[in-house]
Amino acid sequence: MKRANVTIEDLLPHRGRMMLINEILEIDEDSAVTVSVVTDQWPMFDGKTVSPIVLIELIAQTAGIGNGLERIRKNGKNSEKKGWLVGIKKTRFFVDAIPLHTRIITRAQNRFKYDGFREILGTTRIGKDIVCETSLQVVQADMEKSA
Repeated sequence: MKRANVTIEDLLPHRGRMMLINEILEIDEDSAVTVSVVTDQWPMFDGKTVSPIVLIELIAQTAGIGNGLERIRKNGKNSEKKGWLVGIKKTRFFVDAIPLHTRIITRAQNRFKYDGFREILGTTRIGKDIVCETSLQVVQADMEKSA
């Protein structure tokens, strides 16, 4: 995988507290690997830790990175950024909470693509340990109509 010449903001619509990704490590049109560090601004922060449920959002945003690259290559950087998470097929958490300042590596890969539908497999790691495995279903708007 190569590192594309785009920013996180080019790829995702998320801003402020909902932007959880700090860095893109790898990216192509079918997968991405990102780095995130837990801050006190994250959703579900209780003063010391965040709930592992936020890892589902990390996987969804990481999937949006790869799928956003496909959108940019087809429709340009200024094309509309749309996508909806419509289902969580399966999730397994291996931690009860994630401490402040924890560095998380997230990998998301399109397992299946058809028109605007994607099935995504994702994992999050803290160090070498997998802390979440998720299978998501995402429906994306028809980019040709919205461009």
